[in-house]
Amino acid sequence: MYTIYKMGQLNLPFLCDEQSLRSYFEKTTGKSVFLTLTENTSSMIAIKIRGRSVFLRLHRIFLSADINVLEEITGMIKNKKGKTPHIIRFIKNSSAHIKKKPKRLKIITEGRFYDLLEISNSLNKEYFNNMVSVQITWGSRNPRHAVTKRILGSYLKNDGLIRINPVLDSKKVPGYYIQYVVYHEMLHADMDGKTEEDKVHSKEFKKRERLFRHYEKALALEKKKQGA
Repeated sequence: MYTIYKMGQLNLPFLCDEQSLRSYFEKTTGKSVFLTLTENTSSMIAIKIRGRSVFLRLHRIFLSADINVLEEITGMIKNKKGKTPHIIRFIKNSSAHIKKKPKRLKIITEGRFYDLLEISNSLNKEYFNNMVSVQITWGSRNPRHAVTKRILGSYLKNDGLIRINPVLDSKKVPGYYIQYVVYHEMLHADMDGKTEEDKVHSKEFKKRERLFRHYEKALALEKKKQGA
């Protein structure tokens, strides 16, 4: 259950729900808009353009934005660059009204041999244009709570979290392989809700997975370990 924050009168009072907001951006940009409303305070706006389609992620606070703010978002979609003083002011003025979720998950990114934050940041820049905004952590090292060794990584949609099995934090594991596992889970996060196929690993997913520079080498190592 989400909370919709209202801060005074809107210049566009009809923009009160997700559908109306999506329709507005489709009309002003001339593109098909796939809108996702979030409560992610670390990434208030994220835009990805693929041909005539726009994948737009906005914090729910933008349901209360005025026309000046919405026009700047339209400009970001059309031109990709430009000044955004109204957006900056709106976020600053809204900060006190944004409900911040209490931290429930313990995030551990630095391992004995590998730093997951460093790996994910590098992959995010190289493959995702810094558009993937999820947290990442090592799983529990406690044998009573640890996931099975066969599950090397998982993307928890509801928590916006990627969890990596600590068995990979070993000097015996090549760097390219743990990068592949992290890339695989980041791909799940990036494609969440963006494919029409009702499959975890769709054709589009598999196609993009092969874009990882060490894909063949990582796959060969995985098959070797499975056969051992």
